[in-house]
Amino acid sequence: MSAVRVRTGEAARAGIGLGSAIAAAISWSLHKSIVWAAIQGFFGWFYVLYYALTRPGGLSG
Repeated sequence: MSAVRVRTGEAARAGIGLGSAIAAAISWSLHKSIVWAAIQGFFGWFYVLYYALTRPGGLSG
């Protein structure tokens, strides 16, 4: 059972890292600022979701 918990923890950490990378990339493409990229990378998936919901076309493309 502990092997399942370890795998779940690894997946959660990978997801958080991916969200931060996407947020930082979006921020860099918009602002060209390392400071903003770091701040929005910290918020990760929250910023990615905010970005997707506030753009024309939203999540539907």
